[in-house]
Amino acid sequence: MTNLNPWCSRLALSLSMATSLASSLVAAPQQPAADHERDQEVAFQPGRETIEIDGTEVSLPWRLLRPDSASADSPKPLVVFLHGAGERGDDNLSTMAHFPRRWVSEPHLGSRHHAFVLVMQCPRNDTWTRVRRDGDGRWLAAAEALPTSPMLALEQAIARIAQDPAVDRSRIYVTGLSMGGFGSWDLARRHPEWFAAVVPVCGGCDPTAAAGFVASRVPVWAVHGGADTVVPPSASRDMVEAIRSAGGSVGYTELPGVGHDSWTMAYGPGGCIEWMFAQQRGEPASIPAP
Repeated sequence: MTNLNPWCSRLALSLSMATSLASSLVAAPQQPAADHERDQEVAFQPGRETIEIDGTEVSLPWRLLRPDSASADSPKPLVVFLHGAGERGDDNLSTMAHFPRRWVSEPHLGSRHHAFVLVMQCPRNDTWTRVRRDGDGRWLAAAEALPTSPMLALEQAIARIAQDPAVDRSRIYVTGLSMGGFGSWDLARRHPEWFAAVVPVCGGCDPTAAAGFVASRVPVWAVHGGADTVVPPSASRDMVEAIRSAGGSVGYTELPGVGHDSWTMAYGPGGCIEWMFAQQRGEPASIPAP
């Protein structure tokens, strides 16, 4: 894989990114809201993923952007995006906020990187992974081995889409914010062999999973706002420290003075996207059909 060992260059890039993002965020040209919604509905085609869990059928909505240039002769990367708690539900539309909306409207994203983008919607009464609240109401990772129902459905969707010969299996990425940041960590710890890179934003993970990340050597870059009061920065710091203490390397950018919306900068110009797309597995991921 790319950029697994040169930790010094990664640290330098992390510090540079933190400085540039915290000091100046380049704003993308604004479009009317109606144009944004129309672009999203055209670009991200809707569907549903149905899976049986303990005899009960579970069906979750998803949207998938398929780049026009993708083909078996010219396969494109797959980006799996996990939304936050505020976008939960069953409307298959609120998930277009944040990353998907920006993907079709900001030139440093979809116009520059031709990729499949999968966005599944988590039900309102569920989560991507087990989380808990501390005494101050802040979200933290919970030690839980079993995946949630939404995670199982997402895993099936990824495995199914990965069978498309137009998907470049050496370049499958996962990123998510807030609840989706926790989910990104969790999905990567369950299937590190699937991904070329992981970008969890203001999330966290059970630090006991650190050994698995070290063994798999999957590239990870975490981002967190230093002033986040919803998910404390310690949620990322603890996981990063656990990986490094176990002998692994992981990129981490903490944005001074930034609150819970660290995704604004993480997905902005000069954020993590260029690094993410630069990562590639040495061989295509082996993902069995569901």
